[in-house]
Amino acid sequence: MALSNRIRELRFKNGEMTERALGEQVGVSRQTINAMENNKHSPTIEVAIRIADAFREDVSDVSSYEYKGEPDFMIVKVELDRGSDP
Repeated sequence: MALSNRIRELRFKNGEMTERALGEQVGVSRQTINAMENNKHSPTIEVAIRIADAFREDVSDVSSYEYKGEPDFMIVKVELDRGSDP
């Protein structure tokens, strides 16, 4: 899954807001904002919503993902044979 976001772009479109100012507004560190902008850290859902609110945008307009490949898990359906009723 490829994650991407527009946080840096939106910071500059909103008065060249600093990473520190955005971090203080949404409750994370400047380093966390930087890591998210560089796709080295994914925000929690709560932080993603706070970031979107800070820019008055929908979450889907700030962050997105593109699924590539197969899931890391397999769903298996198991049916139990209960035998015949006596």
